[in-house]
Amino acid sequence: MQPIAFVGIFIILLMLLEAFETVVLPRRVTRWFRLTRLYYICTWVPWKWIAARIKGMRQRETFLSFYGPLSLLILFAIWGVGLLVGFALLYYGNEKHDPSRPSLALCFYLSGTTLFTLGIGDVTPHTAIERVLIVFESGLGLGFLALVVSYLPVIYSAFSRREVSIVLLDARAGSPPTAAELLRRHNGPHGMEALRQLFADWERWSAELLESHISYPVVSYFRSQHSNESWLAALTTILDATALLMAMGESACARQAKLTFAMCRHTLVDLSQVFHARPVSPKEDRLPEPEFLRLREALEQAGYQLQYDEHTMKKLKDLRLLYEPYLEALSRFLFVVVPPWILAKEIADNWKTTAWGRISGLASKQVDVGLDDHAD
Repeated sequence: MQPIAFVGIFIILLMLLEAFETVVLPRRVTRWFRLTRLYYICTWVPWKWIAARIKGMRQRETFLSFYGPLSLLILFAIWGVGLLVGFALLYYGNEKHDPSRPSLALCFYLSGTTLFTLGIGDVTPHTAIERVLIVFESGLGLGFLALVVSYLPVIYSAFSRREVSIVLLDARAGSPPTAAELLRRHNGPHGMEALRQLFADWERWSAELLESHISYPVVSYFRSQHSNESWLAALTTILDATALLMAMGESACARQAKLTFAMCRHTLVDLSQVFHARPVSPKEDRLPEPEFLRLREALEQAGYQLQYDEHTMKKLKDLRLLYEPYLEALSRFLFVVVPPWILAKEIADNWKTTAWGRISGLASKQVDVGLDDHAD
């Protein structure tokens, strides 16, 4: 065999290993080099660079939403082309001194028709080794097609499960969701019980997010259906709300708040490690003194009796340090806007708007429609 044949073998094994680790192996792989990770670095960085130069929020989100599905299809194409090239080099380098050996271009054609099981038959193998390779490549082509067909439903199923809870949060925490709105809308009779149940649901949601996005990191690049919603914004809202209740002495759902905070923080940290996003301090304080006073006033008007002494303020600051650096790192990497603790002005929820305007009686004219896609 010629050296070029060993190059072909290396390419085939590399493609098969990448496909196995990406699709079949449902856990994080820490190999020093991964072609798939290199591919996403080389494509996401320029894609994000272009997105940063798009001024309109909706246009930018639309452009970013193309990356996840498109990168997945291109990745499949790279695997397919890699297998085609590997087998073509293997055919060409099979016999070193065979005068009847086909040209390199013909070997590429033979590899393509075999891998994609076209069955044209106008080029036939002339050695026993080539016949074995033809059978192996044709079987591999069928398996590769089955792998692609089975992988896509898994990805979109994980995406769909993630988005259901995000959409449900719209009426519970606003658009975009914030901790202030989440707590304000759960005041009154049975409010704490509803909030405790919501935290329990989001504890499970966070665990499912961690499992699916570590097994299939590409889902992290899939954007939500609305420009003012994202999985990272939803996770931020839950972390902010639970941290506030834990620090300020709300005892009605304190235990569930701690459990949810721990799970959400775990998810945030592990996903930061998956994308090698080192924790960094936010450029600006997410809760400066004026905003905290507005938050405190809003919660007091909603009927919350929280503590605001020096001890509780320090505890809140310590809790924020546990997750905000990782949040900032992921938001920069994924180009996702992190929601504030409290909105600067009232914004109509997504469900209150349509493409033809606001729903009469549910959103006043003074309420801004925000960045909802319905408002186009």
